[in-house]
Amino acid sequence: MEKNLNIVFKRKLPIPEELKKEMPISEEIEEIKMERDKKIADVFRGKSDKFILIVGPCSADRMDSVLDYMQRLAEIQKQVEDKIIIIPRAYTNKPRTIGVGYKGMLHQPNPDKAPDMYEGIKAIRLLHKSIIENTGLVCADEMLYPENYRYLSDLLSYVAVGARSVENQQHRLVASGVNVPVGMKNPTSGDVSIMLNSIKAAQNEQTFIYRGWEVETKGNDMTHAILRGSVDKYGKNHSNYHYEDLSLLYDLYCNEGYENTAVIVDTNHANSGKDYMAQIRISNEVLHSMRHSGNIQKMIKGLMIESYIEDGCQKIEEGIYGKSITDPCLGWDKTKDLILSIASQL
Repeated sequence: MEKNLNIVFKRKLPIPEELKKEMPISEEIEEIKMERDKKIADVFRGKSDKFILIVGPCSADRMDSVLDYMQRLAEIQKQVEDKIIIIPRAYTNKPRTIGVGYKGMLHQPNPDKAPDMYEGIKAIRLLHKSIIENTGLVCADEMLYPENYRYLSDLLSYVAVGARSVENQQHRLVASGVNVPVGMKNPTSGDVSIMLNSIKAAQNEQTFIYRGWEVETKGNDMTHAILRGSVDKYGKNHSNYHYEDLSLLYDLYCNEGYENTAVIVDTNHANSGKDYMAQIRISNEVLHSMRHSGNIQKMIKGLMIESYIEDGCQKIEEGIYGKSITDPCLGWDKTKDLILSIASQL
């Protein structure tokens, strides 16, 4: 331990390049990702009118149930592929408001055991590889720690920057060097100007320090907004997915001359008050708004839905297969019906 630093250095972890050599991807995975990335990029760049659904568990907690869920998702993708591109949500690291509790597979590859970061970085890479190999779908994950993004950079087709991270300089700058769409959530306060500033920063060229290197980026034109609602000073949730909210965002985008005017609507979190069943109603309202405004229809690229095998959530020790151990999620049967309903309305 350094004399003036109260941190115990337990062990040095492999850098991303080393882990990628230890756990390489196949040519087949490279080809799947390249094809999938192209289809998704075409949506965010306005070359395709397909609808994006980022769907999956609040946290990817266990390999067996997550893979089971993803295989079910892949079967639905085949049924709706003419209208919808499904990006599985496999979030392997979870922000904690007060810093305690389950922080995701990166920290605890086994939720029942103590944190192990070395096994965690291997587990999350294995999970994302396995999903592609078993389903042909390429996932979204949250960039909670910008310095860790490269552990998965060859395996992800979508990156989200969360409401508690969107004001952070490093998240914005690293996003400017990512080659897939990056969604910036509005902060928990709901101030969309913070989100828009983050998008502007990520869409532009940047120079900064990253993992001990001086680096330059070209900017990421696919950086866009995610509306997730807000929480006021009294702890009350306020939604921002309504027609008026979407119209306001469109005007702000246009007035400031943003390169990309895309938005994904998060149907859970403060938008739903974490009422997982409300995600069905919210999805339908967003589609209704799209039908009533050409500008909103053009701007909205898709929805983010928290879903797992079983409805709701549980404590870790309950051990119910396929049930969220973080935020409550929509169960599989309801999710399947919702995806098919969305496809019928497009």
